Amino acid sequence: MAGWFVYLIRTHSGSLYTGVTRDVERRFAEHNSGGPKAAKALRGRGPLSLVFQCGMRSKSDALKLEAEIKRWPKHKKEQLVQSGPAMLVDYQGISLPS
Repeated sequence: MAGWFVYLIRTHSGSLYTGVTRDVERRFAEHNSGGPKAAKALRGRGPLSLVFQCGMRSKSDALKLEAEIKRWPKHKKEQLVQSGPAMLVDYQGISLPS
């Protein structure tokens, strides 16, 4: 079972935000609320939609993948959203369901 997750959220304007968390549902609700725990980059940019999530084996692996995805051009992030975690099958640290 994955303890950490990498996720992507799409804003109303189509931008993609990448983050890591232990609880995707809770974190998405925080972002959606626009409250003090929401990412400043997402405040006032709703409605938001969770478009991708992937379990990772450790926090370190999740942070490494997050940093890598943030460096990708938008078209590659869109490919990830369309393909799902299967696109990351060669990435070390991913926790794919058996």
